Amino acid sequence: MKVGKKYAAAKKQIEPRPYTVEDAMGVLKKVHYAKFNETIEVHMRLGVDPKHADQMVRGTVVLPHGLGKSKKVCVIASGEKLKEAEQAGAEFVGGDDLVEKIAGGWMDFDACVATPDMMRGVGRLGKVLGPRGLMPNPKTGTVTMDVAKAVKEVKAGKVEFRVDKTGIIHVPIGKIEFTKDQLSENAHTIIDSVIRARPAAVKGRYVKRITVASTMSPGVDLDLVALDTK
Repeated sequence: MKVGKKYAAAKKQIEPRPYTVEDAMGVLKKVHYAKFNETIEVHMRLGVDPKHADQMVRGTVVLPHGLGKSKKVCVIASGEKLKEAEQAGAEFVGGDDLVEKIAGGWMDFDACVATPDMMRGVGRLGKVLGPRGLMPNPKTGTVTMDVAKAVKEVKAGKVEFRVDKTGIIHVPIGKIEFTKDQLSENAHTIIDSVIRARPAAVKGRYVKRITVASTMSPGVDLDLVALDTK
């Protein structure tokens, strides 16, 4: 595969060995060459078969230092819950009217929260919201009567992780402008959460590989022994 000169130069500065989380974040900041505020992601290859429901790995976690941007939150509710959502900071609040707007193609938000009583209407948005990872779900805390808490968590840096069909989890942990310590704390929070979410049905090694990378950088492998993965 042909790569650019800057990418190749960055790769030369990364030793072909596993790094601790802290050292890896320092390396990513050192080799950063893009002229924009890149996103840093953690990629975890797991020893699971996502085709089996009892081996699905998913969950949510609030990152201690957020993601570096404030997410626009859409809340679909009724009655007093509409006011609660507005007071909590939701940018877009509504009921069936908002469902119709989304069904018509409007998608100017980063997260969607709904109350249980509205799920009959929201359910038909699955084909629109599902592929974008925006479909409200009780397991991720986005189908709830406590809409104020859900909105505040999203604003505070709550992220969802879910294993894809190839057995890999991809999760953003912040921006390149974050300090090394901030990125490290966010990374440890995600990794620890995924490890705790290990399905009982999984046999053998659960975490096979962890790599961190920025939007434009080569990947940096993490030391699984130092992280005490299983």
